[in-house]
Amino acid sequence: MKIGVIGAGSVGVGICNYLLTLGSVSELVVLDQNLQRAEGEVLDFRHTAALTFSKNTQIIGSDDYQSLKNADIVVITAGAQIKQGQTRMDLAEINAKIGVDIAQQVNLVAPNTTLIVVSNPCDIVTHFIVKNTDFAASKVISSGCVIDTARLMSIVASRVNLDPKNVFGYVLGEHGSNCFTPKSLISIAGQPADYYCDTNQLDRIDADELLESVKHVGFEIFKRKQNTSHGIAASVFRIIQSIMIDERSVLPIATMIDGEYGLHNVVMSLPTVVGKNGRESVLIHPFTTQELAVLANIAENIQQDVASVAKGTGLHH
Repeated sequence: MKIGVIGAGSVGVGICNYLLTLGSVSELVVLDQNLQRAEGEVLDFRHTAALTFSKNTQIIGSDDYQSLKNADIVVITAGAQIKQGQTRMDLAEINAKIGVDIAQQVNLVAPNTTLIVVSNPCDIVTHFIVKNTDFAASKVISSGCVIDTARLMSIVASRVNLDPKNVFGYVLGEHGSNCFTPKSLISIAGQPADYYCDTNQLDRIDADELLESVKHVGFEIFKRKQNTSHGIAASVFRIIQSIMIDERSVLPIATMIDGEYGLHNVVMSLPTVVGKNGRESVLIHPFTTQELAVLANIAENIQQDVASVAKGTGLHH
């Protein structure tokens, strides 16, 4: 399998590290407009093959989109970082245009690829790529709330003293402030969260407080190191693995929603089957009336932001 990673920043390099040490990739292309940086990362990575039990992947550094020809998966991490004085919508306008331009270039050389969008705000950027390129909506995936869900699992696990993989739950909606945690989907060791906590003399999980903790930990990481990289790199690798081996895992990625839960024309995270074709299907869960109302409100907020970015950029939405 051939994979391209666009953007040789900390997230892009982190994804490459996972792919080289844990993945089964025949060819990996690191593409960056700064050719020396891309080549430097590749030269550095090549030395690891003599020390690890990773696959003997052909790795290429480039600034030429032709190097992505016939790639199976392309990850977009390139884009502007938010600067002091900028708003989230300012960043959205900049990165929506960058994301669309990158996707159009990729479409010329790898029209059948699956795109994974990481550049923030990833869900809005994904929306405009779908609406302004020829890629099928099912083949354009935002990393969405996978990282938020991983944080949720880790936080709950620390409170109940279990491995995070024994915690089940989702953060859904938008990767950012427009998200929520449905209490009806939280379980611990296969048991309803309240039951597990009650029978083990633990404090019950408050879904609203938990969501605030999830948001806060992301902020704390950013405050200390001015970016988040390890968790999001692992999240993207998780998505790639599901596509690569047709795993059909259910992940809270974000894709264009058209009809599920009565929602239309909005990119948001919902429990989604991910396999060789990208988004295979969005699962329909028996959400409560209140949870459905929250989802509808989130969708409306996202659509308002998309309309604002479209007005500022002239992109189709």
